[in-house]
Amino acid sequence: MFRILPILLLGCMIASIGLQAQQKKKITLEDVFKSSTFSQKAVYGINWMKDGKYYSSLSRDGGAKVVKINIATGEEEAVLVDGKKLGITFSGYSFSPDETFALLSSDVERIYRRSSKAVYHVLDMASGTIQPLLEGEKVSYATLSPDNTKVAYVKDNNLFYKDLKTGGITQVTYDGKTNEIINGAADWVYEEEFSMAQAFAWSPQGDKLAFIRFDETEVPVFNMQIWGDLYPKDYLFKYPKAGEKNAQVSIHVYALNGGKTQKMNAGPEEDIYLPRIYWTGDNKTLAFIRLNRLQNQMDLLHADALTGTSQLILSEKSATYVDLDYNDNLQYLSDNKSFITTSERNGYKHVYHYDMDGKLIRQITDGSWEVTNLIGVDEKNKKIYFESTEVSPMERHLYVINLNGTGKKRLSPQAGSYSTNMSPDFKYYISNHSTTLTPLQVSLHEASGKTIKVLETNEDLQNRIAEFALGEKEFFTFNTVDGTSLNGYLIKPANFDESKKYPVLMYVYGGPGSQNVRNAWGGIRDFWHQHLAAEGYLIACVDNRGTGGRGRDFKHLTYANLGKLETEDQIAAAKHIGALSFVDPDRIGIWGWSYGGYMSSLSLMLGHDVFKTAIAVAPVTTWRYYDTIYTERYLQTPQLNAKGYDDYSPITHVNKLTGNYLLIHGTGDDNVHFQNSVDLLNALVAADKQFETFYYPNRNHGIGGGNTTWHLYHLMTDFIKRKL
Repeated sequence: MFRILPILLLGCMIASIGLQAQQKKKITLEDVFKSSTFSQKAVYGINWMKDGKYYSSLSRDGGAKVVKINIATGEEEAVLVDGKKLGITFSGYSFSPDETFALLSSDVERIYRRSSKAVYHVLDMASGTIQPLLEGEKVSYATLSPDNTKVAYVKDNNLFYKDLKTGGITQVTYDGKTNEIINGAADWVYEEEFSMAQAFAWSPQGDKLAFIRFDETEVPVFNMQIWGDLYPKDYLFKYPKAGEKNAQVSIHVYALNGGKTQKMNAGPEEDIYLPRIYWTGDNKTLAFIRLNRLQNQMDLLHADALTGTSQLILSEKSATYVDLDYNDNLQYLSDNKSFITTSERNGYKHVYHYDMDGKLIRQITDGSWEVTNLIGVDEKNKKIYFESTEVSPMERHLYVINLNGTGKKRLSPQAGSYSTNMSPDFKYYISNHSTTLTPLQVSLHEASGKTIKVLETNEDLQNRIAEFALGEKEFFTFNTVDGTSLNGYLIKPANFDESKKYPVLMYVYGGPGSQNVRNAWGGIRDFWHQHLAAEGYLIACVDNRGTGGRGRDFKHLTYANLGKLETEDQIAAAKHIGALSFVDPDRIGIWGWSYGGYMSSLSLMLGHDVFKTAIAVAPVTTWRYYDTIYTERYLQTPQLNAKGYDDYSPITHVNKLTGNYLLIHGTGDDNVHFQNSVDLLNALVAADKQFETFYYPNRNHGIGGGNTTWHLYHLMTDFIKRKL
C-alpha cells in the first residue's frame, strides 16, 4: 500500500494510539446521533456591504438578527436587523443593492431538495417600518428589483411582482396550474439535476422580468402514496423517467412598461433543455443556455429582449456529454464587450475569455487539473479568482491569475479544502477551510491572502473530539484492473494491532463526477465510521473510475455503461485491501446510499466471492426508473442504449446473490422512487434469495426527521455486527 498522506482523522494525534488511546473514551452510537458532541459551527448569512468597509452576517445568538462587521477589525459594530424587536423569527435575509431595504424570510417550508416557500417581509432600513409581502401567505423566491421599488415572486405556479411604494400587485402570468404549467420556477427534474429552483431574473434596470415557462402537460405522472390516515393519500407529481417526455420549456421576457410578454427564439427543436438565463450588461440582451436532449451539445445564445430574435454565440459538442456543472460560470464584463466562462473542452475544466460574438480571446488557465469554482473577475485590477485541484484532486485551493493568463498565485497556504466568499470589490474574502484533521476554520482576509481575523476555529469541537479515542485515517493509492491509479482511504481502530485480522466495511458512492476521498472535514457519517472502527472494523473508501476531480476523460470512462467499471474497481479495491496482512479477507462488506446503494448491491452480487455483506440505502436498481436529465446524460435513452440500462441493473443479477443483504428505502422518496426497491425485492423473491429489508414510511431520499436518523444508523450498526 502506497500511503500518500498518513494523518489522524478528526484531530486525534498518533500519540493517542496505544496506551493513551485506551485512556480516552470509546465513541458510542449515542455520542454520534443522540448528542451535539460532534456538531461544528459556521459563519452564516454573510453579505458584503456596498461601502466596502463592512459585511453583514446572520446571528442566531439570542434570536435572529443581522449584525454589521467592520472588515478592517473583524469586530461587530452594530445590529442592522433585530428579529426580536420586529417580532419576526426570520431565518434568511437579503438587502437591496443600495441597502435601503431588507427582505426577510420566515416559516420556510421545503418542497423538494432546493425548492421552498416562505412568509416574506420587507423592511425599510431608514424608517424601520416593516410590511408583509403578502399577509399570511407563503410564496417562493421573493427577489427585490435592482431599482429597489418592487419584489417579484412565484405563487401557485404564476409569476407576480409587488410595487413597494403603492402596495399594488401585478400578475405577470395567468396560466400556471399544478402538474400542467409552471412560470418562473423549475419543474422537479430541472430542480434536481440542473441545481435550480428559481427560474426568473430581473433585468439590470429593473424594468423587465425574464422567466422560464414549463409546460408539463404531457409529462407522465408519478403516484407516491402518503401513509398515516385511514385511507392513504395519493401524492401526484410530474416526473419524467428516462426515455419519457420532458416538459416543453420556453423563455419569455415581460416588460413592466406596457405589460407585454415576448417569447425568446430558442430554435425549432422542442425536445431540448433551457436550464440557464442571464442578463448581459446592456439591459436589452438576454443570454441563455440550450442543451439538446442527449446533452452532447451545449449552446450559448443571445436574444433581443424586445423582439425575441436570438443569435448563436458559442457551441460545444462532445462524443459523450457536455456537463452543465462544468460550464456553469458565465460572467459578463461591465463594458459588455466580452465574457468569462469555463469549459472542459481541452480535457480539464478551465477558464476562457470570449468577445460578445463568441470569438476566443484567450484560454486563461491551463494544465492537467480542474478549475472547480470561478470565484469572480476583478475588472479594475484585471484579475480572476478561482479554486482548483492543482495541488491534488483530493484538495481545493484558492488562486488568483491575471486576465491575460499570467501571474498565477496560490492564496491558500495550508493543505486541505477551501471555499471562498469574495467581496464584490475584490478587496477581501472570507475563507472556509477544513481537513480530515481539522473541522471548519473561517477567516477574513485581504485579497492578497493576508489574514485580518479568524472568525471561527471550532475550538470547542476540537476539545470535545480530543476526549475520544479515534482511529487513524490513511490516504492511499492502488492500481485497479486496467492499471489506472485510484485514490482511497482507510480508517483503523485507535487501538489498532497489526498482528490481528480485522473485518472491513467499505463505503461507496461512485457516481459520475462525485468524490468521497477528500482531505476535508467528513461530518457526521465519518463519526459513525469511527464508532464502527471502535467496535473493531476497518473502514475503507475508494473513488472508482468515473468519479470527479481528475479531468473529463477519467470522469467519462463510464459513459453509456454505468455500473460496469465502477463495480470492477470496488471489487478490485476489496481484493487489494483483503490482501493486507491485518485484514480478514472473508469478512469484507460494503455499504452506500443512492448511487452508492446501487453500487453496493452490484458489488455484492457480482463480487459474491469477495464481499460477505452489503447494505443498500435508497438504491437505484434500474436506471429505467430514474429521471431523464441525469440518466440520459450518462446512458443516452433506453431506446438508444437498452443494454446500458439492463446489463448492470442489480435486478439482472439477483441470481448471483450469496451474501448478507440489507435493503432500506423511504416510501416517500421523490428522487429515487421506492419502486426501485419494490422491483428488486420481487426479483429476489422470485430467485428464492433470503435477505433483510426495512422501509421508512413517508421518508424522502434523506430518510430523516424525528427519531429516524438514529433508528436508521442503529439498524445498520446491528446488521453489520450480526452479519460482518
